[in-house]
Amino acid sequence: MLKRIVLFLITNLAIILVLSIVLRMLGIGSILDEQGIGIDIRSLIIFAAVLGFGGSLISLAISKWTAKRLTGARVITSPSNDTEAWLLQTVRTQAEKAGIGMPEVAIYNAPDVNAFATGMRRNNALVAVSVGLLRSMNRDEAEAVLAHEVSHVANGDMVTLALIQGVVNTFVIVLSRVVGHLVDRVVFKTERGHGPAFFITSILAQVVFGILASVIVFWFSRQREFRADAGGASLAGREKMVSALEKLQRSVAQPHLPDQMAAFGISGGVKHGMRRLFMTHPPLEERIAALKKGG
Repeated sequence: MLKRIVLFLITNLAIILVLSIVLRMLGIGSILDEQGIGIDIRSLIIFAAVLGFGGSLISLAISKWTAKRLTGARVITSPSNDTEAWLLQTVRTQAEKAGIGMPEVAIYNAPDVNAFATGMRRNNALVAVSVGLLRSMNRDEAEAVLAHEVSHVANGDMVTLALIQGVVNTFVIVLSRVVGHLVDRVVFKTERGHGPAFFITSILAQVVFGILASVIVFWFSRQREFRADAGGASLAGREKMVSALEKLQRSVAQPHLPDQMAAFGISGGVKHGMRRLFMTHPPLEERIAALKKGG
């Protein structure tokens, strides 16, 4: 856990440093106009876009590296047993059928029944499965899970999700700064520059807007799971895909993927009521029903 926290902090500090350098190179030092009174809309939009898209795209660019270190995934370069050889051959066959380059295939040590795919490019992705999945599922079910993850890669879901996150981040940053500016000017009567009220209000507004905007991102994440299930059914067979999801449904173990990787796993947690809006995955019973209906 400590290793994950340290890695998370170092990664985010590095991203902030890179984005700060980019803003400097673009000449963006302030979002205020030359008089220090009004907002310079052009500077604000550039500032928001660099932070909003930059953080999202950099995270995507290093997602394979991060995922391997957060999960301890071991990439199979030379199969040491029959299971590893089968994993490589299955993913190779599915990748060829899906029209993408051969992903890296890895195994990570976790007791839960899960798998994930990540990577910035369709032809250079990573597909990983947990030890728990290999122990709990037969090969037909594991084949369907792999097909689900390969479908994520073929659909370009990681890139699309990063772009949507970038758009959402940009809007959140712009709106929170505008709200902070208005409160600072109208309520606290700051005439020039920005006072403490701007920074406090901007942070609070960004948290609130960020929570609301995340509903959009999570909605897309849930829709892409239905698409990946359908893609998995096409690559491995509908009955195998249904059987794999039913096995996940019967699994009592909760997902152990780090928060940064939760949206990329095949299985998510179960939430009820308003919390359903913040689920990265639809309930398994809905996914199973959608597959059966599609059949």
